[in-house]
Amino acid sequence: MADVFSPEVSDRICKHMNEDHSEAIALYAQVFGGVAEALAAQMLKIDAQGMDLLAQTEQATLPVRIAFDHELADSEDAHQTLIGMVKQARKQS
Repeated sequence: MADVFSPEVSDRICKHMNEDHSEAIALYAQVFGGVAEALAAQMLKIDAQGMDLLAQTEQATLPVRIAFDHELADSEDAHQTLIGMVKQARKQS
């Protein structure tokens, strides 16, 4: 196992996603979070069961919890799962 989901690991993943993949996070909120009107989103936390986002719409800022389809084993599993989810979201959007 590469690492566990400590606060530091969650922070590292969230920082990377927010800085480099903001469009993917918005897609997660739209497709998997049920906030179709999300204009943008920020990843606040990730753990083995899911991720917490903050989605921005024209009217409000909404907390969104998205559960994963399996329990993540480590950060490499998170990486592969997030890539798979964005590919799936792009097909559905």
